[in-house]
Amino acid sequence: MNRKIGSLMKVVWSKFASDTLREIFKHYKIIASKEIADKIKENIFSSTKQLKTHPSAGQIEQSLKQLGEEHRYLVRGNYKIIYKKVPEGILITDVFDTRQDPIKIKNSRNNII
Repeated sequence: MNRKIGSLMKVVWSKFASDTLREIFKHYKIIASKEIADKIKENIFSSTKQLKTHPSAGQIEQSLKQLGEEHRYLVRGNYKIIYKKVPEGILITDVFDTRQDPIKIKNSRNNII
């Protein structure tokens, strides 16, 4: 289903991306505080809101280009938010800590639903 320009697209999260965000939250809650963990989570969520009206806002994710699914990404702080267009709207497929080895993006692709 194609959406008209100007209409809001739905942003959905894969189980893998949701689980990753949950782990990021838990990590910062332990090493910093619940307030910092909440702030990081909210910053990631707020950056995805622009995708509702501007789904092509992010750059092409070169490490996933060979899949032919037009994965794009946004960067928020130390996190790369990987997404792609799907019939339902925009699917967030991964939240990747940019301080990690980029090869992990390709390896995590096997876990994306």
